[in-house]
Amino acid sequence: MRSVLATMAIATFALLAPRIARGECVETGPSGAERPRITESFPERATSGYEATLRVVVAHGKGEVVLPHGIELQRDGEAAKALAAAGFELPDQDGGAGARLSSVDLDAKTGRRQTTLELPLLVLPKDAGRHVLVLPSLPVSIARANNDVVTVCTKPHSVTVDDPTASTPDAKPRPNPPARLQREPWDALRRALEWIAVGVVVGGIVAWLISKWRRRPRWVPPPPPPRPAWELALERLDETRHAGLLQSNRFGEFFDRVNDAVRQYLGARFGFDGLESTTDETLAALRRAPHFSIPIAEIAVFLQHCDLVKFADLTPSLDDCENALREAEHVVRDTIPHPNAPPPRPAPEVAP
Repeated sequence: MRSVLATMAIATFALLAPRIARGECVETGPSGAERPRITESFPERATSGYEATLRVVVAHGKGEVVLPHGIELQRDGEAAKALAAAGFELPDQDGGAGARLSSVDLDAKTGRRQTTLELPLLVLPKDAGRHVLVLPSLPVSIARANNDVVTVCTKPHSVTVDDPTASTPDAKPRPNPPARLQREPWDALRRALEWIAVGVVVGGIVAWLISKWRRRPRWVPPPPPPRPAWELALERLDETRHAGLLQSNRFGEFFDRVNDAVRQYLGARFGFDGLESTTDETLAALRRAPHFSIPIAEIAVFLQHCDLVKFADLTPSLDDCENALREAEHVVRDTIPHPNAPPPRPAPEVAP
């Protein structure tokens, strides 16, 4: 819709171009319609070769649009030629010096709006010196909501144009100003810092992922099942037999090792602390054992004999040591559980 209105506005200006060339501007619009109110200003003095801005403020109704295309003149058109004949030139509209259009709301209830149009013009008199130029009337097209186009004309404006060198006798071109330091963007360094920042972030993420992966829960094979207490007891007794204690007449130490092996075995086998228990405590625990197959009196004789050697400083003979070793092996072998027997109770933990 806006492009259609712009085309209509340009077409309207094309029809008015011959009249503009003759210094005329004809306002057009539907009969009986209220004419938009415009307020305009143009500087009374200007400098040759510099810009002078025509400022037009249009108060219009809701749905009406002021089209800047209505004054965007073609450089080879009649309107542009009329402006050039009056001593004005239009700057390049695409170079940043084109017309500027801004709108604000005056009344939100009625929808009244105010559009400000600023048209920069380059003042270029043909001759040097001071001149009085007249800016001709220019059309401003306003599109209504019903697709009607209303054209209003600005007033002619007189401007006194001074020559920049009018007050300088025998004016000559000035040299170029001194060079100024310029800051040039260091694109290579900027890109390098960006890549370094990206690398640091990516490296941190990768390091975190690797650390998390290394701390992941890992499958650990189960430990081997504990060796039976009777195997360990028979192994200790066999080590005692081949330790060379009997050959070196260390009968007391031999007896102590046999005693400790039996007591440790009984505790592990029947669920009590054999090494820290006295003989009476050991016998009481064995009486409570449901599957103890050796007479308690036989175990009592063996343990009491061991106590005499350990606490009464009784020196055993070689035969006593060998008999004690055989009895110990007999105790261990006769208490090995059968396959259908229930498992023994675990031995209590010993406080350090």
